[in-house]
Amino acid sequence: MSDNSSGWEFSAGFFIGGLVGGLVGAAAAILMAPQAGEETRAILRDKGIELKERANDATLDARRRAEEATTSAMRKAEEATADARERASQMRESAKLTLDEKMSQVKDAIDTGKAAAEKKKDEMMQSLKTDTSSKTA
Repeated sequence: MSDNSSGWEFSAGFFIGGLVGGLVGAAAAILMAPQAGEETRAILRDKGIELKERANDATLDARRRAEEATTSAMRKAEEATADARERASQMRESAKLTLDEKMSQVKDAIDTGKAAAEKKKDEMMQSLKTDTSSKTA
């Protein structure tokens, strides 16, 4: 069995082997049966019914396991999706906070720049007034 084989493949192989073994056993029983033909046919009929029931049970069990595996996979996918959404939401919130912080820093820098420009303008205006008054006097 390869490393990629699943439990389903093993179960199917086991079931098929059991079925073939049962058929071989039934054929051997017919050939070596000490009973009369009618009794042998009744035994074979009963064994056939029993084998059919076992096959049905095995099929139902395989379906149940497949449904459980599907349900489990879907649950895990839903959990992974919810986890990814939560992380995306956290990242979005973190980016928003960082953006708000940077915007505040830029606004503060602009306000500081405006205040410095206004102060320099006032100083230059004062200097210009002083230079103009000293030249006119």
